Amino acid sequence: MDRNTAISEQQQIRMDKLSALVEEGCDPFAIKTYDQNAHSVEIKENFEKLEGTTVRIAGRIMSKRGMGKAAFCHLSDRYGDIQIYVRQDMVGEENYARFKKTDIADIVGVEGEVFRTNAGEITVRATNVTLLAKSLHPLPEKFHGLKDPDLRYRMRYLDLIMNQDVRDTFVKRAKIIGILRRVLEERGFMEVDTPVLQNKPTNAAARPFHTHHNALDIDMVLRVEQELHLKQLIIGGFERVYEMGRVFRNEGMDQRHNPEYTGFEMYQAYTDYHGMMELCETMFRTVGAELCPDGKLVYQGKEIDIASPFKRITMIDAVKEYSGVDFNTIQTDEEAKRAADEHELHYEKEHKRGDIINLFFEEYVEKNLIQPTFVCDYPVEISPLAKRTSYDPRLVERFEVFINGWEFGNAFTELNDPIDQRGRFIEQAKKKAVEGEFEIDEDFVTAMEYGMPPTGGMGIGLDRFVMLFTDSASIRDVLCFPTMKPLE
Repeated sequence: MDRNTAISEQQQIRMDKLSALVEEGCDPFAIKTYDQNAHSVEIKENFEKLEGTTVRIAGRIMSKRGMGKAAFCHLSDRYGDIQIYVRQDMVGEENYARFKKTDIADIVGVEGEVFRTNAGEITVRATNVTLLAKSLHPLPEKFHGLKDPDLRYRMRYLDLIMNQDVRDTFVKRAKIIGILRRVLEERGFMEVDTPVLQNKPTNAAARPFHTHHNALDIDMVLRVEQELHLKQLIIGGFERVYEMGRVFRNEGMDQRHNPEYTGFEMYQAYTDYHGMMELCETMFRTVGAELCPDGKLVYQGKEIDIASPFKRITMIDAVKEYSGVDFNTIQTDEEAKRAADEHELHYEKEHKRGDIINLFFEEYVEKNLIQPTFVCDYPVEISPLAKRTSYDPRLVERFEVFINGWEFGNAFTELNDPIDQRGRFIEQAKKKAVEGEFEIDEDFVTAMEYGMPPTGGMGIGLDRFVMLFTDSASIRDVLCFPTMKPLE
């Protein structure tokens, strides 16, 4: 008998059981509420207080073993699982007979007394069992569980049923987000929402998804960032704002990239990128203090020190340290390209000195930045929205924070000179003219012309942040429903 036939037969058996229940006037899907007053972990952690008391719990049957007129099962709820002891003389003959017909994966409500078995396991001795929902499919075989990654992501609900560690990851994700919000709110930041549908792309380096608005009969794009709208709120007088929301990029998919991800950007008036560094370090350290009390976290076997001050280094010094090439002595675009040729780095005809510095950084530096590191002062060519440094107009006050060889955050002393901003947008538009994927955002430039205060801004890769603190190997492991190619 093949697997599909077996499953079909099991489903039919469950359908027949449901039909019999309905005929008996016990349709489980007709039940609308169940008055829970306890959960598994709560009972276990407070056993001495709850022993001998009556509780009402609800959850999914994950295992079941019968012994004539008594049976044990394990019930799984949102926090974990707990053993249930059901005896015919305690629940009544009719109720017990109905319980014996329940299947693994059925959802039940149990009222009963908390006690500890002779084997030492904390258990609820049932006085009443109520079937709340009938599962029409069997769960995956218990020993092997649900292991296939593709199936886990496509059927996340089943993944959550079978794998407690997956549930724990998403519980921890919610806790991390709560901590980050708390840090910002304690500093006077206000959470806001900005448009997902936009009239034009706002970042020349990212490829957007295109759509069409039928009522207005105009083409639109899904946002690739939140930056320009948040800066307009700064201009409007909200001195500290942030947003967590979905962002979309029509680009590749890999271990760290999903086309739909959670953007997390924040802007603070009257500070610079040094202020953003302090905020960034505080957020990592605060989450670390609550999730990793010793200040150390282990990601895929690597120990990361979150508690110590983050290293700070300029991009040019980092390139020199890891490649041996000193761009302080390389002043022209031609000299930079000769250095790239000597190191067999591919570059485009239009690339300038700053672009070449970045190519060296990506090739030689990133992979070595395992411990938390702020890389500072980037070339203006790759940083069109940042203010120039006072010591070299070819560089801007920008940093990225790297951990485990990954970029986790990007921050600027924001450019607030509208004339300079327009000029940089024009340069971006020239680079993207062939692809037609970027237009100058005149609304934003106009807003800047009304006066934008000195501002520090930062974007953090929230999904990568969660990956780090949950020891998750793939971004798909921290997204409830990652993007998947449809099955044919």
